[in-house]
Amino acid sequence: MTDALGWRRKFGVIAPSTNTIVEPDFYSMTVPGVTAHFSRIHIRNQDLSDDANFEHLLVQIRDEIGAACERVLTCEPDYMVMGMSAETFWGGVEGNREFVRQIKAITGLEVATGAEACERALKLYGARRIGVVTPYQPVGDQNVVKFFSEIGFEVTAIEGLKCPTAVAIAHVTEDELRAAIRKVDGPDVDAIVQCGTNLSVVRLADEAERWLSKPVIAINAATWWMALRDNGIADKVHGAGSLLRDH
Repeated sequence: MTDALGWRRKFGVIAPSTNTIVEPDFYSMTVPGVTAHFSRIHIRNQDLSDDANFEHLLVQIRDEIGAACERVLTCEPDYMVMGMSAETFWGGVEGNREFVRQIKAITGLEVATGAEACERALKLYGARRIGVVTPYQPVGDQNVVKFFSEIGFEVTAIEGLKCPTAVAIAHVTEDELRAAIRKVDGPDVDAIVQCGTNLSVVRLADEAERWLSKPVIAINAATWWMALRDNGIADKVHGAGSLLRDH
């Protein structure tokens, strides 16, 4: 028997307890027969005011992620989706691979990560030189640049917004995000990538592609796209950028 609502696929999603954007974003991009079921990583200290505190957030994630995966497995999902991004970039390519191996070992399921989703999207678009926007402190940006450099992309500019807390990431305004996107753009930039699943960029990215005439990859849209396409679901989603609409 199949699930009454998730009759095509049920996705188990892992997100930090502080994240208020990724869940409504994923719900807004869902398609018939696909459901997303969230499990939260308990973030006890959400201070991100400097590099040391930013790294401590990742320590908390690593301590809690196994239990979060085990909880969501009780709804018997078909596939795992990471509703967080910093950890998927950490340590570059090998760090991402180790993270994926960890999730697969815990769940026995395939998994979509923001880092791999962005890699697939950039290769699909044939991009080589990219501008990047993040909510991170410098140590987070360094790991993002490391990942993209190791897979063959040149980060021409990166704008880290240095959000002071995990919840504050969701408070960044559209005007601030629009300015950040423009700051990392240029005639030599093939595509813009936005990291940080608690930044609200999906709808703005769809708009920005029209006034920049180039791909603008919002990480929540890219991760959801990867999850759908990995599961053979080719439905088009409008209003979330060209990736889900055209590919």
